[in-house]
Amino acid sequence: MKKVKLAIVGVGNCASSLVQGLEFYKTASADTAGLMHADVGGYTLDSVEIVAAFDIDVRKVGKPLEDALFAPPNNTTVFQRELPSSGVTVSMGPVLDGCAEHMADFPENQAFRVADTDPVDVTAVLKSTGAEVLVCYLPVGSENAARFYAQCCLDAKVAMVNCLPVFIASHPEWAEKFRSAGVPIVGDDIKSQVGATIVHRALARLIGDRGTRLDNTYQLNTGGNTDFLNMKMEDRLRTKRISKTESVQSQLDSPLDPNNIHIGPSDYVSWQKDNKVAFIRLEWRGWGDVPMNIEARLSVEDSPNSAGVAIDGIRLAKLALDRGLGGPIEAASAYLMKHPPRQMRDSEARQLIGEFIDG
Repeated sequence: MKKVKLAIVGVGNCASSLVQGLEFYKTASADTAGLMHADVGGYTLDSVEIVAAFDIDVRKVGKPLEDALFAPPNNTTVFQRELPSSGVTVSMGPVLDGCAEHMADFPENQAFRVADTDPVDVTAVLKSTGAEVLVCYLPVGSENAARFYAQCCLDAKVAMVNCLPVFIASHPEWAEKFRSAGVPIVGDDIKSQVGATIVHRALARLIGDRGTRLDNTYQLNTGGNTDFLNMKMEDRLRTKRISKTESVQSQLDSPLDPNNIHIGPSDYVSWQKDNKVAFIRLEWRGWGDVPMNIEARLSVEDSPNSAGVAIDGIRLAKLALDRGLGGPIEAASAYLMKHPPRQMRDSEARQLIGEFIDG
């Protein structure tokens, strides 16, 4: 069987949902929901083999991966509690800017607690384990840490799936580094299967396609996982707001004035745990310039919603690696990520992914 040797950076809720799903689908019936592609160029979910994992939390570092995935402050839905022994021990990564200072002000079961352990040589671990793809689940705002792992991928010739809004695939200089090194990257800032961004994009595009004119829109989000807690610091949100806003703006024939569009995380509500609630409003004018509006409320379990997309990004990155491709994989990035190097209509990107898989 063809294999995808995977390294995980950040053993949080998203990693937990991803790994639970890998085991869950081994015994799921053929019509079980949740997969966009059962097979990607010969790679199924059974093809994914986790060979390395990195984190900074004292409750995860040094622990078997299958135990660390359920350790605090993780709080996502557990739909596959029994996991086989992975043989992977979570390694200590460099902290850099991966842990916001205000985490210390919140209870241990809600926030990160940094381990008093020296970081490993990440590049050496990637090489020694034979990792082929690295999925990056660092917290929003981890600019230096994300670039550190990107450089490790370049040095170890490991494909990268960048799930956070640090602009690497969509940054011309970094994109060229990956291209020159012959290393593929899918990024930046992962969409959910059916999440706030994809719903907002679809509604915005619908309004344009029906001959009406969008005047104002907002998207306000709340959640109770460490991602929302991390984003209570406004200075960690700059690229997140850019990513989510540009993702919606890209679907409009004429972008809105910045004063007429507001998109971004809004607040941390601890009891919501991994549940994310999005409030979306769009105001437009139709026939006769008559004003109309839509208000939508979306409630999703954030991390499983992400994992269903990440699994395709991982396998598409491996397929690109097999084919000797370097740099951003445009179709995969456009369909799976909020801030790709080149924005597309979702229908176009989906078609191009199918063509990419077919070769």
